[in-house]
Amino acid sequence: MFVPCADCPMRQLPSFRSNEPQEIEFIQSFKQAHRALPSGSTLVHEGHAVGELFTLFSGWAFRYCTLSDGRRQILNFLLPGDFFGLQERLNEQSPHGVEALTDVELCVFPAAGLWDLFKNHPGLGYDVTWLAAHEERIVDMNLVSVGRRSAAERVAMLLIHLHKRATLLGLVDESGGVPFPMNQSHLADALGLSLVHTNKTMSRLRQLELYALRGGRLYLPQPHALQQLADYYESPLPPRPLV
Repeated sequence: MFVPCADCPMRQLPSFRSNEPQEIEFIQSFKQAHRALPSGSTLVHEGHAVGELFTLFSGWAFRYCTLSDGRRQILNFLLPGDFFGLQERLNEQSPHGVEALTDVELCVFPAAGLWDLFKNHPGLGYDVTWLAAHEERIVDMNLVSVGRRSAAERVAMLLIHLHKRATLLGLVDESGGVPFPMNQSHLADALGLSLVHTNKTMSRLRQLELYALRGGRLYLPQPHALQQLADYYESPLPPRPLV
């Protein structure tokens, strides 16, 4: 499968900025493959040289680091439109891994061509820089949660943030639910909590009717209460770039 960049369905979403026709032509020439992988696949191997950059075309994934004893820290979750691979230094070992939470499709770009993008299309170069800074901001927010928020605040923050991101991608249904492919092990690894502590905290928030999980979808019946608990009131995001 090779989806033409001009026909990319994400370009129709208001959450993404539009590109000039010549920029889309360059992105098409820059793209070297369209790759489909099943849930659980490793998209980037820790400690391996990659040499590729990716846009997540469909599905969910996560970026993580693993300690020598097997403990894992999930750095952030990746949703459609997210651009990743910039964290690695070109042709050197990746300091982290990326795993598919669901079946995924990837737009694949050669990392060696990144200089041509910056040199010949400075507008796209700015977009790539914006995307890198945006991902750093997400990781910074996660660090604040792990470092300073209580367990309940951490869970509330993550649920709000994922629901908001999925909603901006048009993944929300008529009743307000969005896909939620994570299990409690993923949440524990993302929040820096034990599995037992995560389970107890999730149960307490569910009893307070601050969230609900039904049929693999997340519902937030009291979003303002959850925002207050998480101390999270981020303003609406402007349309973001799509590479």
